[in-house]
Amino acid sequence: MKDKIVIKGAREHNLKNINLEIPKNSLVVITGLSGSGKSTLAFDTIYAEGQRRYVESLSAYARQFLEMMDKPDVDSIEGLSPAISIQQKTTSKNPRSTVGTVTEIYDYLRLLYARIGIPHCYKCCKKITAQSADSITDSILKGSEGKTVMILAPVVEAKKGTYEKLFLEIKQNGFARIMLDGEIIRLDELTDEETNGIKTRYPRLNKQKKHTIEIIIDRLTPSREERSRLFDAVQTALKTAKGILKVLADNQTIVYSQRNACTDCGLSLPDLEPRSFSFNSPFGACRECNGLGIRVEFDPELVIPDRDKSILEGAIKPWTGHFATFRSSMLRDVGKKFGFNLYQTLKSMTEKQLNVILYGTQENIQYHYKSKNSDSSWEYRNSFEGVIPNLARIYAQTESESKRRDMERFIRELSCELCKGRRLRPEVLAVKIGDKSIMEVCDFPIDSCYQFFVNLELSDTERYIARNILKEIISRLEFLQNVGLNYLTLNRMASTLSGGESQRIRLATQIGSNLTGVLYVLDEPTIGLHQRDNSRLIQTLKKLRDLGNSLIVVEHDEEIIRNADWIVDVGTGAGIHGGRVVVNGLLDEVVANKNSITGSFLRGEDRVYDEKKNTTRRSAKWWITIKKARENNLKSLDVSFPLGCLTTVSGVSGSGKSTLVNDILFKALSSHFYGSKERAGAHDCITGLEQVDKVVGIDQSPIGRTPRSNAATYVNAFGPIREIFARTAKAKELGYKPGRFSFNVVGGRCDSCEGAGVKRIEMQFLADVFVTCEECKGKRYNSETLHVTFKSKSIADILEMTVEEGLRFFSSIPSIDKKLSTLNDVGLGYIKLGQPATTLSGGEAQRVKLASELSRRDTGRTVYILDEPTTGLHFSDVKKLLLVLDKLVNVGNTVILIEHNLDVVGFSDWIIDLGPEGGDNGGKIVTAGTPEFVAKQTNSHTATYLKPKLGLAPTIKSRNWK
Repeated sequence: MKDKIVIKGAREHNLKNINLEIPKNSLVVITGLSGSGKSTLAFDTIYAEGQRRYVESLSAYARQFLEMMDKPDVDSIEGLSPAISIQQKTTSKNPRSTVGTVTEIYDYLRLLYARIGIPHCYKCCKKITAQSADSITDSILKGSEGKTVMILAPVVEAKKGTYEKLFLEIKQNGFARIMLDGEIIRLDELTDEETNGIKTRYPRLNKQKKHTIEIIIDRLTPSREERSRLFDAVQTALKTAKGILKVLADNQTIVYSQRNACTDCGLSLPDLEPRSFSFNSPFGACRECNGLGIRVEFDPELVIPDRDKSILEGAIKPWTGHFATFRSSMLRDVGKKFGFNLYQTLKSMTEKQLNVILYGTQENIQYHYKSKNSDSSWEYRNSFEGVIPNLARIYAQTESESKRRDMERFIRELSCELCKGRRLRPEVLAVKIGDKSIMEVCDFPIDSCYQFFVNLELSDTERYIARNILKEIISRLEFLQNVGLNYLTLNRMASTLSGGESQRIRLATQIGSNLTGVLYVLDEPTIGLHQRDNSRLIQTLKKLRDLGNSLIVVEHDEEIIRNADWIVDVGTGAGIHGGRVVVNGLLDEVVANKNSITGSFLRGEDRVYDEKKNTTRRSAKWWITIKKARENNLKSLDVSFPLGCLTTVSGVSGSGKSTLVNDILFKALSSHFYGSKERAGAHDCITGLEQVDKVVGIDQSPIGRTPRSNAATYVNAFGPIREIFARTAKAKELGYKPGRFSFNVVGGRCDSCEGAGVKRIEMQFLADVFVTCEECKGKRYNSETLHVTFKSKSIADILEMTVEEGLRFFSSIPSIDKKLSTLNDVGLGYIKLGQPATTLSGGEAQRVKLASELSRRDTGRTVYILDEPTTGLHFSDVKKLLLVLDKLVNVGNTVILIEHNLDVVGFSDWIIDLGPEGGDNGGKIVTAGTPEFVAKQTNSHTATYLKPKLGLAPTIKSRNWK
């Protein structure tokens, strides 16, 4: 029992009361069709129970701060270790969270720069050296002669505590005045306070708050005659505050240090501490952007998107709609003053006139306004605020979230002008190691960053100080390289990472922790990983196993499956057809099992696509061409995509695929066809758009964020179903309209659970419990609505049907049959019509979106863009996906994929392979052509792995490309 995890009677979701034994300290892969129950077994059963047991071992007080897992529906699980889940989710939406902070590398960098960093003057770039008391005195005389100044000795800088002993010492040393949190206090004038029978005479501080305490050494007016007094004060301050003093003059504080000062510019720095390099601390963050590196402001290009229009034609986008007449009246009077009218196009106006409209003027303007709806009118004189200041003021003052969201359409993030996006103060950015600032190092790709620290030249003293810090930094960078993230930078915002990248970062962090005896549960760690990097990931997983940990990996990748110590194949089908263990054993057992769909693909009996049907590649008549694509790491590329074909953009991770397809092509097409506000990545132009009439992006994001969303509503099948019920004799007799059969509308739905079918019971120290509504018994509707039936089925019965059952039931009704057929065609025949969208996997959600597109009337001139559509898909599901995509292309549409899956790459009509490496070494077109042409190239990593895949199939003839 000690070397096994024993599961008995697992019935969570679609699991069919399964019993299972999994070896511990092994790499276990759980595979099977999408929706078969893999994630339910791995995450909702094994991990959930492990996490629940750990949390329940804590005190009731601690449990209220932790997220409780629901108790899974399982009889027993024995042999569980403490469980850690590493799933496909974005690490953090916080703009302050970066790859460096998530992996803790940035924390070690801050410590390294604080200990051995060499300060430079950010004005003249000279090294900052130690300052003597004489030079500090001369500097104060030079800058503050004739002004009244205070010489301060800072003894506590923003630290928590009560500091009773310090106050006592200050008084004993003969100092009468201090500056406490910016307020001057005389220690000799404090009254006695009695605490626990002891009389004290010092300020009472809140120990939970940070305090700054500075001793006032002297208050004087510096002059040449009084230099000796100033010199004595400087010496005393430096001695008291251990080499630092502050000078307060004209409400401005200047810091002087015996250690860090530039004699030429008069700049002086405080002691370097790790917090000085933190963009989350006021001691290091840029004063302008508070460490964000960006500023958010209203963009004139979004406010006036079309300068060929006049003001009356709605050129000023946010000032259309409500109050447009009043604002037009204001602008008419402003125009009289500055020489423009409301009929002029904005393009014909001068720069000064546009600036007045956008940013306002302080000049007084005579306003006249007459109401159109009444006889009222009024006149007044005032300045003109301007469109952008008006929007900024309303955005800051409004409490309406909907109004804020509406105004955010005209907002863009721009780089901070002061720090240029570097987040830190200029004096901190001037601290160098190896002639590089901390942010320059963080801008390196992981590979370059690793080389920088490995080859860093330091003195013997510096190397001794930094030896342990460098060891941690280098080892963590190695871990990131080993999981295929060598192209990322430490400054990359965590919110911009894909699910696969986030997961591999957390995996690298876990390896760095060197824990043993832990159960790790991973969800498709190969997402976004090129075949070339798979071997490194497998070695990383095995290293984690060899530390004495158990790994359970939900995975479809053939290489990972073949390298597993143990395989659990779940199936045989999906949804209600799945939930059973087909094979639980070694690779040979899976391959030999005739009932295993996974085994049939591994044996080569079944293949993702039928080569006989794909003996000819489609050719293109027209092309879309991007000119000079240069966003991120793209090297000013001219890239052509064939129309009416299936194109795959391939390449190693970080080579620029997402930048090219998502950031440039999709955003540019969205802006062209729909006026999207998102700015496309840097490029000159895109030609060939006259052959396209719309663009559709299909990703794996959820189709709904609440349980009320479901597949039937998303593909618009539920509307016709409700109309069918409204046309029944019973419904007409009772006067019911289609809205009566919606579980989102008051009237037909159950009032007790508001159409949810369940009620949430909040538990203070346990996870919230969802119980079936006693009123409607989970059927969502009230009894009156349920009395209306169609073919002896109520509306609740319809929602409980699977798509397959619904197809048979509504086979004679074309409007419903067509929409449900598309769901069945994409392999979702097993899901229930009323199944909440929140329970669908990413792959299932993407196929629902595809089904929705297939059910619409098609023009044959649409560009479909999909980013890694095979994520979460089994070999069998990939086969179904390719059939659907092939249908779209066969009617004239264009499908462009970003994909690593070799079956999809080999199925494509055209391949654009980027590389040759990731990061700075990527961003070039390595090769482009048919799969056969690409496979023959010697300089492409994709070609290396594609060649054997195509070698399994008969030779495919290629048409000449125009």
